[in-house]
Amino acid sequence: MRKTLSDPPDGRARHDWRTVKRLLPYLWPRDSLELRGRVVLSIILLVLAKVATVGVPIFYKRAVDALTVDGTVADALVAVPVFLLVGYGTLRVLQQAFAELQGMVFTKVAERATRRVGLKTFRHLHALSLRFHLDRQTGGLSRIMERGTRAIDVLLRLALFRTGPQILELLFVCGVLWSLYDWRFAAVTLATVGGYILYTVVVTEWRMKYRRAMNDSDTDANTKAVDSLINYETVKYFGNERHEADRYDAALERLERTSVHAKNSLAALNIGQGIIVAAGLVVMMMMAADGVAAGTMTVGDFVLVNSYLIQLSLPLNLLGMVYREIKQALTDMESMFGLLDAPAEVTDRPNAPPLAIAGGTVTFEDVHFGYNPDRDILQGISFTIPAGRKVAVVGHSGAGKSTLARLLYRFYDPTAGRIAIDGQDIAGVTQDSLRAAIGVVPQDTVLFNDTIGYNIAYGRPGCPPEAVEEAARAAAIHDFVVALPQGYDTRVGERGLKLSGGEKQRVAIARTILKNPAILILDEATSALDTHTERAIQDSLNRVSANRTTLVIAHRLSTVIDADEILVMDAGRIVERGRHEALLSAGGPYAEMWRRQQESARLADRLAAMDADDRAEAEVLAEGAGNRP
Repeated sequence: MRKTLSDPPDGRARHDWRTVKRLLPYLWPRDSLELRGRVVLSIILLVLAKVATVGVPIFYKRAVDALTVDGTVADALVAVPVFLLVGYGTLRVLQQAFAELQGMVFTKVAERATRRVGLKTFRHLHALSLRFHLDRQTGGLSRIMERGTRAIDVLLRLALFRTGPQILELLFVCGVLWSLYDWRFAAVTLATVGGYILYTVVVTEWRMKYRRAMNDSDTDANTKAVDSLINYETVKYFGNERHEADRYDAALERLERTSVHAKNSLAALNIGQGIIVAAGLVVMMMMAADGVAAGTMTVGDFVLVNSYLIQLSLPLNLLGMVYREIKQALTDMESMFGLLDAPAEVTDRPNAPPLAIAGGTVTFEDVHFGYNPDRDILQGISFTIPAGRKVAVVGHSGAGKSTLARLLYRFYDPTAGRIAIDGQDIAGVTQDSLRAAIGVVPQDTVLFNDTIGYNIAYGRPGCPPEAVEEAARAAAIHDFVVALPQGYDTRVGERGLKLSGGEKQRVAIARTILKNPAILILDEATSALDTHTERAIQDSLNRVSANRTTLVIAHRLSTVIDADEILVMDAGRIVERGRHEALLSAGGPYAEMWRRQQESARLADRLAAMDADDRAEAEVLAEGAGNRP
């Protein structure tokens, strides 16, 4: 398991260097000569900007010396050569111009790197297994991605083009001070900066545990907020607004506590940094003043030393912030790269061919599977769906019906046995070609927070509006859509909450129809519909599934009586199979399920015709008999 809070400094450093190493290929892309040229040009501009920066105090010194003649200030118009003033102003302009040009040149490199890393992470998250996403919370993943991509910009802006230039400027300044005066000025400058850096590194490493704890608390609070808002209706159903507020407040309380520790440790860091800088400034100015008093240095030299000290003090004041931000950026990037390191449970084999559909016969051969090693869901399932035929799977909840659909769509791979389409093991073909051949209408329909037209067209992005409307007609939703004020441009809300369950289900059916797959999976496709709508949708589904290999997973047996074969599952096994009439005649589990559902349907019809008092009495009797609909 990757360490976080308990990493030792050397281990932390190794993690940081590993993170930087993983970022470098994005800054020096082999496939773009233009971007590499921009990197080189930006470095040249950076060096020129620092040369101009170091040169400004030298011109300033010479102008001051020119103003001073025998200890008195002479006539400025006579004593100061015009070229010194022009040179001083020119260098100040070049200092800013080179820095701005460097930013303009490198911006495209930084933004392209951020885009590529973000896109790679996004694609990898989609490539991860369903198990990974069921175990993680979307709010936490989005925060990791957000902070990770933002960290790239922070790292490039601060590490490459602030810390690097500051070190270069420090070396230039030390060289100038040593060449103009003596080694003591350079030594004090290096000692001040070195002590500052050492103190900053040690204290920052100490306080990083507080920053990480604060980040963890922030992620936890955001995850709870997102999860609660996504499940808005559930919260309202149970009147748990106070409970959700208490959970969120507990997370915010942890965030408050960790934030206080982080900010107090920051104050201690800033105080120590201020003391070190002030001590260096005092020593340097005393040395320069002593030189002026002894006649070995001029007033211009004193001004030069003072200018360099002021010039260096600003970057030194920012160095602590820069170091902290760089360390935080590396931590955030490490978390994002950690997502990239998460292995994909289901992968394509090397050189896997695409699936070749020749009818669409589906075969399960002695398939075993369990979501956890200690509990099998499927135990030796074998059956065949001939091309163009319909096979239905029925059974009680938890029997393993929906697991069949997940395995066929290859969200998971069987632990034993195999699944084949037209004789091809689906584990040996590409996932893209497999999923392009299969259409699914799931039991729990989730829609994008976009328009109805977009959600239907998601079955075949880029298709013309006419195709969307044709699919909507086949799913018996077109009339409903055109009656809306905005028609197909009506937005469905987060997860489709603005639509009823039946309307969402019909949108899901329409987009599957639009996909036009060779193999169709109907996973409780009419579970959210009322009886009247179910019959209309069932007619549409029958037309859609005609001449298609169809796997129907159903609870209502009335929707599968026309299936070519019905499989009855219980505890992960097929306990009965056959056509509807044959299964009823056999008097087994299927016949018992059919009898109970028919009794429930008849009782529901009688209850609908009763008045309130009679209905209440009948419901009590039905509940006592175990037949409540």
